Amino acid sequence: MVHFVGAGSGAADLITLRGARLLGEADVVVYAGSLINPELLELTRPGCSLYNSAKMTLEEVLSVLQQAEREGKTAVRLHTGDPCLYGAIREQMDALDALGIPWAVCPGVSSFCGAAAALGAEYTLPGVSQSVIITRMAGRTPVPERESIAALAAHGSTMVVFLSAGLLEGLQAQLMEGGYAPDTPAAIIYKATWPEEKVLRCQVSSLAKTAQENGVDRTALILVGRFLEGSYDRSRLYDPTFTTGYRQGKDGAEA
Repeated sequence: MVHFVGAGSGAADLITLRGARLLGEADVVVYAGSLINPELLELTRPGCSLYNSAKMTLEEVLSVLQQAEREGKTAVRLHTGDPCLYGAIREQMDALDALGIPWAVCPGVSSFCGAAAALGAEYTLPGVSQSVIITRMAGRTPVPERESIAALAAHGSTMVVFLSAGLLEGLQAQLMEGGYAPDTPAAIIYKATWPEEKVLRCQVSSLAKTAQENGVDRTALILVGRFLEGSYDRSRLYDPTFTTGYRQGKDGAEA
């Protein structure tokens, strides 16, 4: 059996209880060594075989997992954050299916959740934005033209940009080309929830300058949108005049 486990956003204690249990039970762990907190490997039991996938190809990873299955061992494929985002897990799942090896996924806390926590922010504010666009700049891995930064920026929604900290000149140009005003609030969150976390607030037009001045060129999320400002509408859910399935609203109640 192979378990794909989300390691969480960085801090070792943000892995789920299930993820920690699976790590502790595993005979073999293939981990994303360039991204996960090495403290998590301390959860593995003595004698567990550890493989750093940063130095491996897909074929080499699959070979390790296949060998573990032949020997009747349980394997964990440890990914950063939640493996469903930029985790390249689909190709692994399909290959395991072709090999007849069962697998399951244990979700984790994504870094975009850790970034919001670091900011003390809410992505979906009434009257501001009710949608969150999670995307990336085109680099060595292309993106469909309809999903270019400029095309997505036209929505004016909250945007979280992964894997783009080294491309900020182009990113800020595309954000403004697509419709974000130069003074739109933005933030750069370096290594969210890690001990070395940095929170850098700026505007869309100063993203590249802010990152350069603070020595950030990788392992950072870029957050864009008016949710970073102070104004928003009160939630209807907790408005005393709003009726829900659990309480009756009171006409004329003071907010």
